[in-house]
Amino acid sequence: MSKLEIKQRPFLTRPEALQGVPAFVAEILARRGVESTQELELKLKHLLAPSMKGLPEAILLLDAAIDAGQKIVIVGDYDADGATSTALMILALRDMGADVAYLVPDRFKYGYGLTPAIADLAFANFSPDLLMTVDNGISSHEGVKQAQDHGMQVIITDHHLTTKATPAAAAVVNPNQLGCNFPSKALAGVGVVFYVLANLSTHRKKLGKSTTQITNYLDLVALGTYADVASLDYNNRILVDAGLKRIQQHLGRPGISALLEIAGRDAASLKAQDLGFVLGPRLNAAGRMETMDIGIECLLAADLATAYPLAEQLNQLNIERRQVEGQIKQEALAELEKIQLDETKLPAALIMFEQHWHQGVIGIVAGRLKEQFHRPSIVFAADKDGLHIKGSARSIEGIHIRDAIERVAEQYPHLVSHFGGHAAAAGLTIKQQHFAEFKQVFEQLIASMDESLFTATLWTDGELPVTAFEIATVDLLHHLSPWGQKFPQPIFEGTFKVVDYRWLKEVHLKLRVALENGQVVDAIAFNAADKYDFDPMQDRVRLVYELDKNTFNGNTSLQLRIVHLEQ
Repeated sequence: MSKLEIKQRPFLTRPEALQGVPAFVAEILARRGVESTQELELKLKHLLAPSMKGLPEAILLLDAAIDAGQKIVIVGDYDADGATSTALMILALRDMGADVAYLVPDRFKYGYGLTPAIADLAFANFSPDLLMTVDNGISSHEGVKQAQDHGMQVIITDHHLTTKATPAAAAVVNPNQLGCNFPSKALAGVGVVFYVLANLSTHRKKLGKSTTQITNYLDLVALGTYADVASLDYNNRILVDAGLKRIQQHLGRPGISALLEIAGRDAASLKAQDLGFVLGPRLNAAGRMETMDIGIECLLAADLATAYPLAEQLNQLNIERRQVEGQIKQEALAELEKIQLDETKLPAALIMFEQHWHQGVIGIVAGRLKEQFHRPSIVFAADKDGLHIKGSARSIEGIHIRDAIERVAEQYPHLVSHFGGHAAAAGLTIKQQHFAEFKQVFEQLIASMDESLFTATLWTDGELPVTAFEIATVDLLHHLSPWGQKFPQPIFEGTFKVVDYRWLKEVHLKLRVALENGQVVDAIAFNAADKYDFDPMQDRVRLVYELDKNTFNGNTSLQLRIVHLEQ
């Protein structure tokens, strides 16, 4: 494992400014940038005003297209954000009376975004008057031109970063485009779609035209936002919380209910994290292993009878995805064994390629390697054309992976054919013959960076006051959720006296630890046998932990869920 430092999160705002909550809660919130307790009120009326560049133009175009009975085609993306964005667009536009269809590129054939080939496909299949992208398109200059040459008007809705001028579409809505003053840059693709549709429905309502109740679809917005690991700023937390409540009240899409049922999860007690770890992977599996149409059709399904077989198919694809991913990870680890004599000799970046690896899961494998070794990781798989290989990159805090790839592309133009992405994740295509050279150049670039970046940091919220070790605190923290990206679930640290220990199934470590006031609390470390060297002869233990409840035989007690253990 990589070296680990335990540090307390810095305060981003002043805890004293947060009145009316316990001091330790004010500190937790200040470490996450909360400026006032009003931000704890997750009401839709507090959503940011729709001041997005390109929004008025997009609304007028859509409004006119619906009234004229024009054919609209949505070009989506093959992940959970793309699937929820596509489904949301189809459902809401149909409510308004639109003639609308969708197209999702097969990632293995066409790659990502609105390419000229996708514009041709849309024209051949639908002859649309209006083509609209969701969750993609901000870099699709050639694709937009091709669609326009076919006589289509084009609207782009996206959220990906760009430093370049936008394509010459009839309207471009993206909070991250140059010159857009919308205060939140954290919207997912489905969040951008929500803003477009909410304002279109308001516009049509004022004019007495057919419209929709867009809040009925907030479950899709919550799912896409959380599964895309969008930062949970105040605006996104409102959207996620509202959508999560719809699912908990059994008011969500039948497809979501079917997926939860197959996963053995109770909708009423669903947490925001389950959107990312239970629903998201099952939906993503369609785009990774086969075609995202299955996922979109599951979300569009009008009833459980239609949704259930599709949800079962998604679940099966997710099982396959896990098997393939596990296999690739084992092979990647075996390769690493060959190149490293010990953990101190790890290269600055882990860059791997194997001819038979599956394109659909290389991103997840890169993420697992990044987590395990705390190094930027790029995993490549062969492209269909036999000449190129496609890479999925994941990065650690402090190293902007998209910008690093761009630097290589600028200095060595022959090495990178295409690339795009964010600070933490990116994708790229290179020629197979250039793999060794790319690997060397990229490793050198990363190795030249500040060495301290390669030490993993476990950020905590400090020590929890002794008086807060009670079940009421678990409920209080749950009340402050949703927790997620850039608004992480609180974790605490402390040194405790070990009263008792036992191993469960020889892998999980169950401790009973005493606080300073003599109170004894249970603590559990899952899969501890592989992770920690626990010495029962030492009576003190330093823990990093989350507060949790454990219900057993009808009794509920406080439990610490151990994130890290050292002695």
